[in-house]
Amino acid sequence: MPDSAAPFTPAQLTRDHVLRALRQIDRESQPLPPSTVYDLVYKGRRYPPRPVLQLAFRLASGQPEAALPLLAGTPTNSVLERLDFTVTTKRPVLANSPHDGDVAAQEAMQELYTGNGRENPAAGKPSPVRAEMPASEPLVPYELPPATPYTHELALQELFLSADSLAQAEAALQRRRNLILQGPPGTGKTFLARRLAWLRLGSTDASRVELVQFHPSYSYEDFIQGFRPDGQGAFRLTPGVLLDSCRKAANDPSKPYFLLIDEINRGNVSRIFGELLLLLEADKRGPAHAVRLPYAPADAARFFVPDNLFVIGTMNTADRSLAPLDYALRRRFAFVQMQPEFGTPLQTFLAGHHVPKAVIGRLVSRLTELNQAIADDPELGPDFQLGHSYFCQPPANPTEAPAWLEAILSQEIAPLLNEYWLDQPAKAAAHRKKLLAN
Repeated sequence: MPDSAAPFTPAQLTRDHVLRALRQIDRESQPLPPSTVYDLVYKGRRYPPRPVLQLAFRLASGQPEAALPLLAGTPTNSVLERLDFTVTTKRPVLANSPHDGDVAAQEAMQELYTGNGRENPAAGKPSPVRAEMPASEPLVPYELPPATPYTHELALQELFLSADSLAQAEAALQRRRNLILQGPPGTGKTFLARRLAWLRLGSTDASRVELVQFHPSYSYEDFIQGFRPDGQGAFRLTPGVLLDSCRKAANDPSKPYFLLIDEINRGNVSRIFGELLLLLEADKRGPAHAVRLPYAPADAARFFVPDNLFVIGTMNTADRSLAPLDYALRRRFAFVQMQPEFGTPLQTFLAGHHVPKAVIGRLVSRLTELNQAIADDPELGPDFQLGHSYFCQPPANPTEAPAWLEAILSQEIAPLLNEYWLDQPAKAAAHRKKLLAN
């Protein structure tokens, strides 16, 4: 106990004093007056700074009624920060605003706290004692599907491509090691990308195929390497999807590996790819062209792209919000154009699923006419045509086929026409009328 002759001061408080106060608050579930500007954050919980320091002061001084000789705000916060506690500014909330009541919501959420509180005075009943274990998301075990043989015959049965078109795509991938499938939405780009990988592998081996989708928030740190939280309050240098794929391929050089990048042009491609602008080229593969990564330590192994890693991207050509690909990156890929297919392959597929001829005829005639109008429009063009994948899941019962087609035309395609001709509502209405006419 402190010497009674020398009054205890806040300067004598230690981190252990504050931790004792926090433990007592958690143990007794003491209701504290909410702070208005600042929060003390500790182990994921938020506390009003001055009441916590007040309790710590009383515990340390041995005087249960002692008043903390510090004002709220900077005087209190500076003591806590000196003791290595985090004090943050709360979000401002106006009275009677839609966010007024957040404090009550925070108090209600204390029921979700996974600590060892024994009592909840607000509810007037004891809280259940929880086991000493950290909270975590439940892990759902799953296994990759078993690999089955995959041949050109199987591919041509499910792809609406000719044998020549499929062979050209395979040759481009083999020549450049990097391929982009580009075209209007719904032309089966991602579907073909996976099948090209399976054809090269000779089977549906999911363990050697990695799929990632780019988006505006995707970064170099996600794709190649960066520092990420490790769940223990620290940051660790963590490999991204590409680095993992390269390591797998380098450790198994006799077999091909694939990295599929869906919607490749939705991210900031030049920033995401970084060193890949050099290393992706077919003649820049292998250890001889290895480079040091920006985040890697000086003594770390240099990074290279192995020769047996193939990269296939898909690119939507109809989204006007996306910038064109960087020319430096474009030079490192081969490009295959995907087109809507409403000819014999689709008609044979639908007939094989017992879709009536009248329904197939209406589908083909309406979409062919609409796509021609879109392609001829000077403000749209061929890149905005509608693909066949809208119609690749026909109903099992043939009697449901007319309603199935009507639902797709009215609920999926007609609304898109409003977007295509946003500034020409009369033209959009005319095309909707033709599309939906019986």
